[in-house]
Amino acid sequence: MELSLRQIRYFIATANAGQVSRAAMDINVSQSAVTAAIKALEETIGASLFDRHSGGVSLTYEGNLFLDHARHIVATVDEAVRLPRRIRDDVRGHIRLAVSYTVAGYFLPPHLARFLRGFPNVEVQVSEADRSDIEEGLIAGTFDLAVMLTSNIINQEDISYDTLWRSRRRLWLDAQHRFLESSAVSLQDISTEPYIMLTVDEASNTAQRYWNRSPYSPNTIFRTSSVEAVRSMVANGMGIAILSDMVYRPWSLEGRRVEVMPVSDPVPTMDVGIAWSTSASPNPATRAFTDFMHLAIGSDHTYGPARD
Repeated sequence: MELSLRQIRYFIATANAGQVSRAAMDINVSQSAVTAAIKALEETIGASLFDRHSGGVSLTYEGNLFLDHARHIVATVDEAVRLPRRIRDDVRGHIRLAVSYTVAGYFLPPHLARFLRGFPNVEVQVSEADRSDIEEGLIAGTFDLAVMLTSNIINQEDISYDTLWRSRRRLWLDAQHRFLESSAVSLQDISTEPYIMLTVDEASNTAQRYWNRSPYSPNTIFRTSSVEAVRSMVANGMGIAILSDMVYRPWSLEGRRVEVMPVSDPVPTMDVGIAWSTSASPNPATRAFTDFMHLAIGSDHTYGPARD
């Protein structure tokens, strides 16, 4: 039996939802159709993609590996169908693109690779920098565009941006943690546990803002700029952390499981998008990149000064 695009889409929806019933509602099909599609997909691949439990489903190790490929397949097909029917070889130019650390590691590479394949006459010079340097570079004209955490942008007078994706933040914890017996936990609950604080891309500043809105504070035992260090320490039961789904992977480098669960108190999303100087005028190359990214992520957009 051959794989179908429908099976892959149903698999992705289930992985995102964590429940077959919720996935069926999200994509407006019957639950039995999702179940049958996943079963057929597992038979074709020869491996279980999900562990079934009373609360829903969670990806197996094989399922997690397949998810990356599945998302790439769907994104490539969507782009092929939705990109404007123009001769892309006619788009030429040079883009000086700034990226923040988290974006460079967990978001941009597959999209940038497809853009470069689709627009062979556009040269993209990528520079990694922190938020303040990116903002200064956009205003000074050192950078044409940036793909960054738009939720962190300070100078919103001189910098325009469009948000591509809002990634929810959830609690990370080890597979044996007592919190998993509950459906959700509060910041008060979390404050009683050892906490691993991520610092890269001003993550600790963001965390401090939403903690400050509560009467509680995290019991931080370790601060690190490495997402993989957080993942490993959480997986080994050394502490817990609230981080974005964009950087979540269910397995640490040593093969230990990292679980996630919702936080009942308000925690902001981590927003990723494209930013540019308000005074900048788009050229064919920057317009093509911006349009491509919106198509790749799945949102409509025309390059312009309006903010998200």
